[in-house]
Amino acid sequence: MKVAICDDCREDAMRLKALLSENHDAVLYSNASQLLESVRKQKKRYDLYLIDIYLDTISGLELAEQLREEEEDATLCFISSSDAFYREAYDLYAVQYLLKPVKKEDLDGLIKRISQRLHREKEKSLTFRWRGQNGMIPYGKILYVSSREHTVYIHCRDGSVQECSGKLNEIAEQICGDVFSRCHQSFIVNMYHVSSMHGNELLVKGQGVPVSRRYLAQIKRRYQEVLFEEME
Repeated sequence: MKVAICDDCREDAMRLKALLSENHDAVLYSNASQLLESVRKQKKRYDLYLIDIYLDTISGLELAEQLREEEEDATLCFISSSDAFYREAYDLYAVQYLLKPVKKEDLDGLIKRISQRLHREKEKSLTFRWRGQNGMIPYGKILYVSSREHTVYIHCRDGSVQECSGKLNEIAEQICGDVFSRCHQSFIVNMYHVSSMHGNELLVKGQGVPVSRRYLAQIKRRYQEVLFEEME
């Protein structure tokens, strides 16, 4: 796994790098400008960004916001000596918030979850057909799938929507299982992109996806299962 560590305290940064051991490619950045330059100009991309909240020039939160502009789906984890910014980190869809000194078991757990997600996202793709052409989209890039007036729409993490021919039932037969769940007559959702569930609605990257009474019990159960997976 490729990991970017941005911390202006070299001692803390080196400790994180040591905790990652030799199994991962960790690159150290002593300030936000260095990391942003590598992402913007050199087009570097990392599987995980470990960001210290308290940086000299701009805060880790501000850095994260700018990283989101360059890489919408960046996987962010904040490191801090205080939990005062936990809410702000949550609003930026951080996968975790670790307190210093970071414990090896906590970092190992984080790496394991992200590794499992990366493997899950890379191993399968949804195949579709549109206007005589065949296409393929990796599961990890799909937020949810909807249907309206005999057309199926694949809603992706980058904001794009791919139309395709066929029926939602046919898509459901192809993809529903561990990653995707049918939540409505007109919707299939990637459960690993669900950020919260309120009543009969799932929140997926800021977008509301309805859950019908028919599927409510199984969606609640699957949502809880995914939450427990993420916490392991």
